Order: sequence, then structure tokens, then C-alpha cells
Amino acid sequence: MEGHMTPRHWLALTGLTFAAFIFNTSEFVPIGLLTDIKEDFHLTEASVGLLISVYAWVVTLLSLPLMIMVSRMELRRLMLWLIGLFAICQVVSYLSTSYPMLMASRIGVACTHAIFWSVVAPMAVRITPANHKALALSMVVTGSSVAMVLGMPLGRMIGLHLGWRMTFLSIGGFAFLTLAYTHVFLPAVPNRGGFSPRRLPTLLSQGTLRGLYLFTLLVATAYYVCYSYVEPFLKQVTQMPDSLVTATLMLMGGAGFLGSLIYAKCYDRNPRLFVACTVGVLTTTLAATLPAAFSPCAIALTFALMGMAATAYNVAMQSVIIQVTSEESTAVAMSIFSGIFNLGIGCGAFLGGSICTHDTIAHIGLGGGAIALIALLYWTLRLGRMVH
Repeated sequence: MEGHMTPRHWLALTGLTFAAFIFNTSEFVPIGLLTDIKEDFHLTEASVGLLISVYAWVVTLLSLPLMIMVSRMELRRLMLWLIGLFAICQVVSYLSTSYPMLMASRIGVACTHAIFWSVVAPMAVRITPANHKALALSMVVTGSSVAMVLGMPLGRMIGLHLGWRMTFLSIGGFAFLTLAYTHVFLPAVPNRGGFSPRRLPTLLSQGTLRGLYLFTLLVATAYYVCYSYVEPFLKQVTQMPDSLVTATLMLMGGAGFLGSLIYAKCYDRNPRLFVACTVGVLTTTLAATLPAAFSPCAIALTFALMGMAATAYNVAMQSVIIQVTSEESTAVAMSIFSGIFNLGIGCGAFLGGSICTHDTIAHIGLGGGAIALIALLYWTLRLGRMVH
């Protein structure tokens, strides 16, 4: 049903945007706290790094089975449970007296993450008028982008001044506030029916959907080959001081916010061209990291454009998947998308690390650009023609 955005729509979407902010902040904020956690628990870097890799693999492996388990729940009730459990796990992280306890709390957060990102996009679309779907999706992605700009730096600042545990407690406190807000303003969203595992082969029999998943894996891998090592790249190749590295990363996150706005304005005009343009910009900027690395201004602009394209691509792909699946299958299709995207994060980090080890960190952008070019050709010559 088409119509105008009312205050009730805006208030509900704002709640989902807040939730996206805290979930994305929680996912990446440990990266800036690993050194403190390592020293507190007397760990090696390899051991403490498992906080990141185990999180990604839990999301990859459990997105689909967890989503199938809860597929019959009314979506508002499910969202409230997710935010509540997420908040409790953050408090457990704060209370952790051992590394296994901290790891267990992070696994709990990863489980809520796996379901949250499977349902938040379909839910945002369903609580808004049909002619404002692009706006709904862009607001959710805006929450993620703001987390990269403000959430991560704020989390690191809290950790530096008050200890890493206070960062997790702060996230938990904000999560409880978000829970109260969504309880008041989020409307009931009836479930379209549960999803039986027996219907999974039918869902995956769609050639277009399988192609979209392969495309997602390629693009996510390409991006994270470079993004996983952006900080040491800026320090070692561009030789930026820490202050400029932080500023560049914040600029990259801010550009992601711009990418979500561009999506809201331009996607509906020509979805196939929009996706092609985002991956084209991603390919170009990845390849440009090496020649741009010798100028701080040039490399900052390159990474800003990369962040903008990556965010625009991500929200566009969610829109495409919602478009090609039925309402009762959307949440499960999105859970598979989330799992494959996290698989791409792991593959990209592994390939980027291999480039750093066996070649040079200066070439991570070239490696990512080559994979992105394959994805662009696949979309242009085949997959894009299958998406209407």
C-alpha cells in the first residue's frame, strides 16, 4: 500500500535505526580494544584475535538455522527479544572475569546479530508505505554508517579512559534504552508464516537468488581484502600518523552515510545500473589504492569513495533480494545473505593476509580490485539481466 510517511512511521523507523547503530557498533568496536583485552587476560595476539574471527564464523554458520527456528515469531516480539538478549550479553561482557566468559558473551551477541540482520531490512520495509521502501532501507543502513563514524571512535575513547569493560557496559545501556523505545513505538508486524527447512531447496532453486549470493560473496571478499588491513596500509604505505588514520577511517564511515542517501535518491530509477555503478566505483577505488597511497589527500578521497560505494552496494543488494523473494521467504533469504556476506569478510581477511605475508601490504587493493572486476563482469554480462 502506497501513502505518506506519518510520524508513527518515522518513530518506528528511528527505533530500527538506533538498533542498527548499536548492533554494528558492537560488531566492530572490539577491534579497537584488542590490545587492552590482550593485556588484561595475558593473551597472545592470535588468541585475542579469535574474538573477531569466531564472531564472524558464528554469524556465517548460524544465520540460517537460527532464522528458521524463529521464523514463526511475530516480528515485533522477535525484535524486542533480540535487543534484550543483546543488551544482556553486553552486560556479561562487562562482568567477564576470564577470556572464556568474554568469548561466550561475544558468541551470544553473534547469535542475536545473525537473526537481527536477517529481519531488520524486511521489517523496515513492511512498516512503511510501499513507495518509501528505499527510504526505509537507507535509514537502517544510516544507523550502520553512523556506527562506523561515531560508534567505533566513542567506544575506543571510553575504553582508553575507563577500561574496555565500560565500553561494553555503555553499549548495553544504550541497548536497554533502545529496547524501551522500540517497545513503545514499534508496531506489531504479523508473521507471514513459518519457514520449513523442506522449502529451502525450492528457495535455492531460484537461479537469480543463487547468482545474487555468489555475487555477494565476490564483492564482500573483494572489499574486505583491502578494508581488513586499511589501518596498517595507511600507516606503512602512506605513512600517516595515528591522528590522520583515525580521521581517514571516520571519513570513510561518513562517506558510507552519503552512500545510503544516494541509494534512497537514485536506486529506484534504474536498479541494475545502480548496482553496476556501485561495484564499478568499488573496483576503481580498490585498484587506485596503490597509486593514491603516496598522497594523504588522494588516499583519503579514495577510501571515502570506497566506503560510499560499499554502503550503497550493500543496501541495494538487500533491496534486490527482497524484490526477488516472496514475503514468507524474505527473512530466510536475508539470513543466507548475511551468512554469505560474513563468509566474504572471512575470505577477504584471509586473502588480504596472504597478500601481506607473501607479497606486500601495498598490493591489497590490487588483489581486491581484481576480484571486484570479476564481480562487475558477472553482473554486467549475466546476473544483472536476470534482475527485473
